[in-house]
Amino acid sequence: MDKRRAANQRVKQCITDALFSLLEEKRLSEIRITEIIERAGVARASFYRNYRTKEDVLVTLIRDELDRYGEEMRLDQGTFYTYENMLLSFQYFRRNREYILNLYRSGFVSILLEELNRFHEAVEGSMPVASIDKYELYMYIGALLNTALVWLTQDVETSPEAIAAFFLEHVRRMMDANRPPEGGSGRRGED
Repeated sequence: MDKRRAANQRVKQCITDALFSLLEEKRLSEIRITEIIERAGVARASFYRNYRTKEDVLVTLIRDELDRYGEEMRLDQGTFYTYENMLLSFQYFRRNREYILNLYRSGFVSILLEELNRFHEAVEGSMPVASIDKYELYMYIGALLNTALVWLTQDVETSPEAIAAFFLEHVRRMMDANRPPEGGSGRRGED
């Protein structure tokens, strides 16, 4: 990594850390960009070179982490729903616990949900708009995020390995329950 790029990464990290530090004191709507810049110890131009708004700091952090996660996940088994990928998901949540909980407490977990939707849509590829099967993906994402939030806020004892195994078992059970019986129409929602 060249020196300029490394320096810019440090600036972005200082801005992110400053924003989350301020989020511990007040709501995002009450935070001014000037406060972020002052707390980060960076120039105003450095902020605007990387972000347009304070919300962009959050979105960029989430996207960067999801990109790193995407590089680690395995899709060579024909499905996203493997133990290895579930484990990576819960390790991602644990690694970013403080950021995620700050988003949650500040009422901005919807940003994370939107980015998880975007990420998983890209992983899954195109789905027919008229297909009811597309809702399975969103059910999974919602269940994944909600499980992670409860786990991160209430259960520091359970390991990522244990929660991943538990979650995968229940995802598979749900998917098996939604399969039509042999000889059925093959379409969900029909009697």
